[in-house]
Amino acid sequence: MNLAFTKNSNISIPSYFYISGFSGIPHMRYYYVFLFFVYIISLVGNSCLMFVIILDRTLHTPKYIAVFNLSLTDICESTAVIPQLLDMFLFGNQLIPYVLCLINMFSVFVSTSTQSFTLAVLSFDRLVAICLPLRYHMIVTHRSMLVILGVTWAVALLMVIASTIFISRLSFCRVIVIINSFYCDHGPIYRSACSNNFPSYVIAGLYPVLILGFPVIFIIFSYTCIAVTLFRITTPQDRQKAIKTCIAHLIVVTTFYVPITFTYVLNTVINTNTRIINLSLTSALPPMLNPIIYTLKTEEFMVSLKRLLKRRIIFPSPK
Repeated sequence: MNLAFTKNSNISIPSYFYISGFSGIPHMRYYYVFLFFVYIISLVGNSCLMFVIILDRTLHTPKYIAVFNLSLTDICESTAVIPQLLDMFLFGNQLIPYVLCLINMFSVFVSTSTQSFTLAVLSFDRLVAICLPLRYHMIVTHRSMLVILGVTWAVALLMVIASTIFISRLSFCRVIVIINSFYCDHGPIYRSACSNNFPSYVIAGLYPVLILGFPVIFIIFSYTCIAVTLFRITTPQDRQKAIKTCIAHLIVVTTFYVPITFTYVLNTVINTNTRIINLSLTSALPPMLNPIIYTLKTEEFMVSLKRLLKRRIIFPSPK
């Protein structure tokens, strides 16, 4: 094993990062096995959700383009985090080469960012559908939804590329840098540098605001407008129908934002183990729950699923 520094233009790059993970907690193997099963359920559930959306033409709507994108980002995030986590802590491969560590950080941040943006896009869809129902099909079209989602991916990629470039310009004073997290986390990495890390410090402050804060504010604004509109609906049946269309999204929003917001707000108070548990569950549970929630709580998706199953059973495809 080569433990020497790599020096490039006066930048000292360590050979490896050591991901410390949990400390002092017994029987953690059971938790890792739990995350493995959660990952499998997430992978199967989101793949099935995407498969149904592709097959059923009635789901080829702007809303389900965003739902499809959410499932895609769910798969990306859980795949970026859980297999690497299992390899590190179940099989003891906690030393990660420098380049692979930056790739891991990049993939986790991009998928988390696009997840957050997609939840805001889905709230925009519900806002227009309930508050401006007569103009919905003029405002929310296939083209506009694809453009919006394309912009969210572009913004996420640009932000994470910038943060990765600044990390790559840092010098480290140790051959092996210890990262107190469960993946190559941006904060512990830049704080371990022995050169000027101010640009990374600024990005670490801006990232939660731009990626989490703005989407949350927009979601709160959207549902405030939706609540005002619902109070104006006189027919109980119409009000109940409108509420049902929002329940699935609200549950998904809660499972994603509550743990991660708790972690960022109390970052200086909570210990490393609590932080790792919160963030690892945030990476694992929402991707697993999203397809279940959208399947059980969305009537139109259940109708499409039953129609597809009936078609496959009664009229199976010829071999």
